[in-house]
Amino acid sequence: MMSVVVESPKRERLLITKGAPESVFARCKRFEMGGRVEAMTPELEAGVRGEYQSLSADGFRVLAVAYRKMDPRPAYGRDDEQDLVLRGYLAFLDPPKESAGPAIQALKRHGISIKVLTGDNELVSKKICRDVGLDAGTILLGPAMEGMSDPELAAAAEKATVLARLLPSHKQRVIQALQGNGHVVGFMGDGINDAPALRHADVGISVDTAVDIAKESADIILLEKSLLVLDEGVLEGRKVFANILKYIRMGASSSFGSMFSMLGASAFLPYVPMLPIQILANNLLYDISQVPIPTNNVDASQIALPRPWDMGEIRKFILYIGPVSSLFDYSTFLAMLYVFKCWDPARAALFHTGWFVESLLTQTLIIHVIRTKRLPLIQSRASLPIVLTGLAVMAFGTALPYSPLAAYLGFVPLPWRYWPILAVTLGCYVTLTQGVKAFLLRQGTGSVPVSSAA
Repeated sequence: MMSVVVESPKRERLLITKGAPESVFARCKRFEMGGRVEAMTPELEAGVRGEYQSLSADGFRVLAVAYRKMDPRPAYGRDDEQDLVLRGYLAFLDPPKESAGPAIQALKRHGISIKVLTGDNELVSKKICRDVGLDAGTILLGPAMEGMSDPELAAAAEKATVLARLLPSHKQRVIQALQGNGHVVGFMGDGINDAPALRHADVGISVDTAVDIAKESADIILLEKSLLVLDEGVLEGRKVFANILKYIRMGASSSFGSMFSMLGASAFLPYVPMLPIQILANNLLYDISQVPIPTNNVDASQIALPRPWDMGEIRKFILYIGPVSSLFDYSTFLAMLYVFKCWDPARAALFHTGWFVESLLTQTLIIHVIRTKRLPLIQSRASLPIVLTGLAVMAFGTALPYSPLAAYLGFVPLPWRYWPILAVTLGCYVTLTQGVKAFLLRQGTGSVPVSSAA
């Protein structure tokens, strides 16, 4: 409720109160109709309550208005909001946006649970839910939350779809209860009462027409009128997250494999396996091939449901995919040592060149295997920038031993017999990595629990 005291030109003072009908009814002993003020009998009170409920069931937000004549004095307080005369109702129709229903269905298809947290009463909430195709189910009311402990509220909030008659503190408490249940919670609101919940949600969302405090409390402000932009934002965020995970898998597994290969080769070679400047060149070219990863085409299955950050999944990729790359590094070592006689330190440059080219090409090709859960190039294709950049890096790396830069980097031309061996190595490497990836996925790596947002 909110009350003001006004003064007429005749110096008469009047306290005017507006607020939730339930609160105003409790302070009214009389009502005015047709210019007549009469006592509020139980029968009449039932009638005015019935009218209020009828308006609410039709989707109107209803405020009751009451007044009381006051004697002049310096100050007034909440104790004066008593013995009021009910004057009537103000009914506001705020229909849901046309895009609300389709947006709710789209979000539900993508694994997001929708919950309605509102200060309106349960009748208005049910009507709005029907209009947007949302099953209201059992409604949890704010007054019922007052006596609940935090565990009890967490269990109740999990089951309820609509939580009505909520105070700002109630909304904040519900957000914290859902977060305590392990959910990532997004909250959308535009009013003063939404500010606490916006601040405590994992993602606070408001609109450009919201009150200032709501916009200041939000993380994201929507500029488009259609609520379908919420689903578009969710999918775009999941694409970014999926590509970040792929980049980490690629970089971590590749670095682990290279470290393992470098360590092993250093133990038995009479010279360093690769010169420092060659390692830098290899890393630079590999990093260039990964630059277009943000443009990657993400499979629909990878963004269909929420995906948490899973260090166990990344660890498995490192421990399984990394040694696979080392296996083919060692096969290249054997070929360079026994086929091309690189035990002789005088032929160290040939060994360096052979491993450099093999390492660069295998790392670049593996991008296409790790970027998708499906068969690369057949069931799922990378974006054009990734393909073109990868081909350019591979072509440059292949031509580097024959270029004017070779002498500066310590490379020498490779014999023709090297290339068939490299082709077999690449084919076996891609096949085995795809098999290991499929094994990890069958074991549960990459499966994710569905989290929800309110």
